Amino acid sequence: MSKNKLPSRLSTSVACVLLLLTTACSQGETKSAQSIDANKASNASAVAASNNISTLRIGYVGSSEPTGPLGWAKKKGILDRELQKAGFKDITFARFPNGPDLNEALVAGQLDVGSLGDTPAIVLRARGVETRLLRITQFNTTAWLVAKKNGPRSLAELKGQKIATQKGSYMHRYLLGLLAEAKIAKDVKVVHLMTTEAKAALERGDVAAYATSSDLGPFLKSQGFPVLDSSANHKGLSGTSLVVATESFLAKQPDFPEKFNAILTEATKDLKANSEEYYQYHAQITKYPLDIIKISLPLKQISEEPLPAEGVKLLEGTKNFLVSQGLAKSDFKLTDWVEKKQQR
Repeated sequence: MSKNKLPSRLSTSVACVLLLLTTACSQGETKSAQSIDANKASNASAVAASNNISTLRIGYVGSSEPTGPLGWAKKKGILDRELQKAGFKDITFARFPNGPDLNEALVAGQLDVGSLGDTPAIVLRARGVETRLLRITQFNTTAWLVAKKNGPRSLAELKGQKIATQKGSYMHRYLLGLLAEAKIAKDVKVVHLMTTEAKAALERGDVAAYATSSDLGPFLKSQGFPVLDSSANHKGLSGTSLVVATESFLAKQPDFPEKFNAILTEATKDLKANSEEYYQYHAQITKYPLDIIKISLPLKQISEEPLPAEGVKLLEGTKNFLVSQGLAKSDFKLTDWVEKKQQR
């Protein structure tokens, strides 16, 4: 989870608004061993304008350091080693609290590569923003619906209640799908709330329930908050994590997808071979107990190949749902979105 201090006031925006492009995030340059907060970064447009790209600018959603294959490749030095061979002198990392914020930086030309969830990535592509899908890094990511203590104990008891989630996330898409399945979408009020504020809001009773992430869900359960549901109980409602790149960057670096996928595949194999070490790293970065991380992240969810069939099927279902609900501006073929020059 991001350590950025976030406002505690609940937004009253309805759930159908997934992406609001406001002011552009800015990002500065650092050496490859460093990570930076997106809201503290300086403008890096001069690098983006260069035809001779020597700095790779990566954005990610999450904690102080990236996790998963990207974070492991960074920690183990695989990323530096291989990208320097490819001609990148520096690698910068920008952390974002959620996918829509990362999208803003992609739109503004301040990032080359983004690691984010399926819902914001699809919404951005459906707006006509020229990105390419490089990889599905994780699939079947579980979302959870957790209730306040002494509150509702079933989906039916949510009628007339306020439910919160992090807008524009895979948890948001799960919640919308769940409410539609339960036929109570019109009977509840969905508001935006960052995951960093979820526990406090549930404790105060500001919301009846919160749709949350794969790690925060089990953690809240361990703290005594009742679990009403999880995406594991519903076909097609779990999430996928993606890596995308801008077409303008790939036009200057046509060999990048194959090289980057080879790096993430190597990192995935290494973290699975050293699973205990990886879990320790993940727990240290996210600040969750080790047992919670092991519950929330079965390593079979992390793909060694760029486009696992099960992940593609989930991604297609998510896209179709967002389009059918009018949450994605237009439809598109996943095969047209996928970068063709990938490692097979």
